Amino acid sequence: MTKKKDIEVLRVTYLRGPNIWTYRPVIEAWLDIGELENFPSNLLPGLYERLTAILPGLIVHRCGVGEHGGFLERLRDGTYAGHILEHVVLELQNLAGMKTGFGKTREISPDSGLYKMAFRTRQEEVGRAALAAGRDLLMAMIEDKPYDLDATVARLTDMVESLCLGPSTGNIVDAAGVRKIPFIRLTDGNLVQLGYGSAQRRIWTAETEQTSAIAEGIASDKDLTKTLISSCGVPVPEGQLVTNAAEAWEAAQDIGLPVVLKPYDGNHGRGVSLNLSNEADIAAAYALAAQEGDSSSVIVERFIVGDEHRLLVVGKRVVAAAAGESLWVTGDGKSTVLQLCDSQINTDPRRGETEEFPLGLVKPHESGEIVLELRRQGLTHESVPADGVKVLIQPNGNVAVDVTDKVHPQVAAMASLAARVVGLDIAGIDLVCSDISRPLEEQGGAIIEVNASPGLLAHLKPAVGEPRNVGEAIVDHLFKPEETGRIPVVGITGTHGTTMIAHLLAWLLQISGKKTGLTCADGLYVNGRLLPRDGFSDWETGERLLLNKNVDAGVFENSARMILSEGLAYDKCAVGVVTDVSGFEALSDFHIDSEEKLFNVLRSQVDVVLPGGAAVLNAADAQVVEMAELCDGEVIFYGVQEHLPAIAAHRQDGKRVVFLRADCIVLGQGHTDVASLPLSPLVPPEAVLAAIAAGWALGLTPELIVAALRTFEAAPKK
Repeated sequence: MTKKKDIEVLRVTYLRGPNIWTYRPVIEAWLDIGELENFPSNLLPGLYERLTAILPGLIVHRCGVGEHGGFLERLRDGTYAGHILEHVVLELQNLAGMKTGFGKTREISPDSGLYKMAFRTRQEEVGRAALAAGRDLLMAMIEDKPYDLDATVARLTDMVESLCLGPSTGNIVDAAGVRKIPFIRLTDGNLVQLGYGSAQRRIWTAETEQTSAIAEGIASDKDLTKTLISSCGVPVPEGQLVTNAAEAWEAAQDIGLPVVLKPYDGNHGRGVSLNLSNEADIAAAYALAAQEGDSSSVIVERFIVGDEHRLLVVGKRVVAAAAGESLWVTGDGKSTVLQLCDSQINTDPRRGETEEFPLGLVKPHESGEIVLELRRQGLTHESVPADGVKVLIQPNGNVAVDVTDKVHPQVAAMASLAARVVGLDIAGIDLVCSDISRPLEEQGGAIIEVNASPGLLAHLKPAVGEPRNVGEAIVDHLFKPEETGRIPVVGITGTHGTTMIAHLLAWLLQISGKKTGLTCADGLYVNGRLLPRDGFSDWETGERLLLNKNVDAGVFENSARMILSEGLAYDKCAVGVVTDVSGFEALSDFHIDSEEKLFNVLRSQVDVVLPGGAAVLNAADAQVVEMAELCDGEVIFYGVQEHLPAIAAHRQDGKRVVFLRADCIVLGQGHTDVASLPLSPLVPPEAVLAAIAAGWALGLTPELIVAALRTFEAAPKK
């Protein structure tokens, strides 16, 4: 059959954990580029010009050249369609707002036209869509046909906004990443687990597992909140609870005009009307507040002169503060208020309808608060103000001006006290004052609301001022400086005795007092109890262990097939065990046809060993020995023979080894025999050596190891 100048995607696999390509999730695509194998980019007239015109951002791609413009240099000199597609897909993801940079493309076999291409993606569905769109775009450029890039980017952007973590949650996850704390996304939304097993914490944007439901209930009850915080000396505005418009007007007169009306059980400033001075405005404001709340109860409060401020309290301290300012438009004698808002306010690039924007769009025909404000001025959204006339749209409409460095210590103390009295570990404190740098008491300021699950974007992307890394503060609140969110994780790969090693090591950890999870060829176990797998894949089974809050340590048997098809279930491990590099013949469906290619698969287990961890390697397998130089942590060699070259050299360097001498297992460091243990007759020697070396790497003592070996021999085998 005659080949065509085409790119056919043969297979697409989402590798959800560390893999043969990189430490992070990637999409791997198998490609057949057909006759394009004979046409590198420099033999495709006009491709360079067309591709760089439609995707000018390709100029920053470094590629293998390692510098700005590196990919374009390759494109100009001649590179193949699979490699070009890799960069097109990456650039489409970047244009859609999902920043990625890693990609690799490798030919499966010489002159075959078959390639494996991998690219980093932060969300599987977006990555798959970008791959399909990238293929179509590249073919259009090769064939000199038109392509609607704007429509593609708009579609991918919508997917990113709906499927990826929101910017607030993303900031927290990124802050955890800086501290090397792993994360697992638990739902399609923003519920995220930081850390593994019993060391984990959970967040839901600005809520944590430490956020009390009782505290959230108190915060939503504005009257109760005021009562509680005022009893502790926090200044609050005088107010009354009313259930109809007539009572609201009566209360306003008792309190003294002007007043503020707000829902009894509202949140985030919805349904709040400010600076009300007459019965008609108060009646309209009551209707709005009752509509926004979950009951007919509405709070009438004294109006406090000043600007609205939002202070973010995390733990026991204020970590960020933003101030509000009024929104105005100026009439031109021609445009309606709605048109003026669109031309003078909504054109601000900081405004939009998604979480990416620090400010929202102003819609005077939809917002009840703005409708009331305009009515007080004798206007509607359809009114046409005279030329030069200023119209107030929203008092305190931009609570996005950073003032963190201006907050007076006494103001911060009051905000922190209010959060603690309500019981929130993370709170948004709304207060009104004229000058945030002065104590509230001396200027008549007051705290008006305490909010659970506060928005973070105003602090991450303030309209004016310095962004604040509030995610870092939240992570530091959840994890002490010495905490990593990690439990001891051991990964075992190879073909020789790996299941037995996994069982024995899990027993060693159990004997040490840790509740241990084990996933291996025999099934899924927690503390020796076999659990149903319920049809989960090997990767999913491993993740279940990491989700389990009762698991203090995890042991994972990882086959080469799992690494190729799904990746590892964890990002890093304390100990990685490799027994051998053999059996590539069983992986022909992955185009693994040599020990060298299998080496690149199994090395993944060593690549993810933590700097403070250890690789446990079989000294009798020459290719396994070569993996030692890939390990960021310590290396412990094990072997049946004491005089294996790798063991002898390791001892010469003063490092740790485990080997057989007569009928004893010797733990050695340098030329010193640290311990000599009896050999178990019921377990293959190499499996015992590997398990003991891994246990030793985890800090288990020789005495405990001996006790575990004895009881393991007596235990029934699964």
